[in-house]
Amino acid sequence: MPSVTKSLLTGCRQGHLNDYVTAIAWSPHHALAIASAAGEILLVNPETQVEIILQEAKGESVDCLAFSSDGQYLAAGGQSGQLLIWSIAPLTDPSTPLPIPSPTLLSHPRTWLDRLTWHPTRNELAFSLGRQAQVWDAETAEIATILQFENSSVLDLAWHPQGQHLAVSGHQGVKIWHRDDWNADPEVREIAAASVVIAPSPDGQYLASGNLDHTLLVWPFDSDVPWRMSGFPGKVRQLAWSDVTVGQAPLLATASGTGVVIWRKKSNANDGWDAQVLDLHDERVNAIAFQPGSTLLASAAEDGQLCLWKKARQVAQILEGAPQGFSTLAWSPNGQWLAAGGQQGEWLVWQQSHRGQGFG
Repeated sequence: MPSVTKSLLTGCRQGHLNDYVTAIAWSPHHALAIASAAGEILLVNPETQVEIILQEAKGESVDCLAFSSDGQYLAAGGQSGQLLIWSIAPLTDPSTPLPIPSPTLLSHPRTWLDRLTWHPTRNELAFSLGRQAQVWDAETAEIATILQFENSSVLDLAWHPQGQHLAVSGHQGVKIWHRDDWNADPEVREIAAASVVIAPSPDGQYLASGNLDHTLLVWPFDSDVPWRMSGFPGKVRQLAWSDVTVGQAPLLATASGTGVVIWRKKSNANDGWDAQVLDLHDERVNAIAFQPGSTLLASAAEDGQLCLWKKARQVAQILEGAPQGFSTLAWSPNGQWLAAGGQQGEWLVWQQSHRGQGFG
């Protein structure tokens, strides 16, 4: 076991759902939504410790959660094919429990809905639906567009940070639509295999794709010629960008199998990326995320360890609390809280300790 420094995060609050935690999302106002494979959706305020059950267990998994950028809406989707959208603003900073609002319901029978993401500035929700991506406009409560991916089911989707483009991935590539003209043909980033997960960098300069054929591709966003990284032990399942630029670009973290790799852009604009392997986990890494405003990386794995990597280089703290393994994690937007879920239904929230401030 490597030596670690003083505690960066301290335990604050924990609870338990009926099945493994599938998704966690923070609102801009630091309320926390937690979903499980049993269908539960719980809203927690870690400061006031108020908990509100938005949905009881129904026996069908909820697999994706997301708050709108202004915190007005919470969207959830999963095994039932139902897209649930709550007007959540009155609940995101609760001092006392309030009546639970009824959600807007968009039903898509026999379709597993497992990817959704809100526009970075507008109340527009993009979600996967088989071989389609659809965009729902909260202001009109209508579908704004239906985008055909065609080659396969949609495996992931992501808005560009400035909101002008929506990227959709699947078999043999990534398609990028321009929001101002949904009817125009999309730009295509071709891939030999399937793009499992995509992520644009927070500064909008790059687009990364983790792929089924054990490769990572990174494009300058305005170019169709990528850098290609290979040698991963399996498909690249997780991507995370720092929102802090280090040298020429933000840091990029990838997870494949038990390993986490940090990618740093070389100084020459035309050169590629240097790799550093963070090798500590004994079982599959299920989630990675950079703390907002820093280069502190959190990685959570099935070995029951949640590791904090200072400057994305050296382990600084190891958190526990899910003996059968962690399934997911997420930082609050201000970086003061870290939430994680476990495979036995555990959910845990840690708070940045006063001593740990400024650890980067």
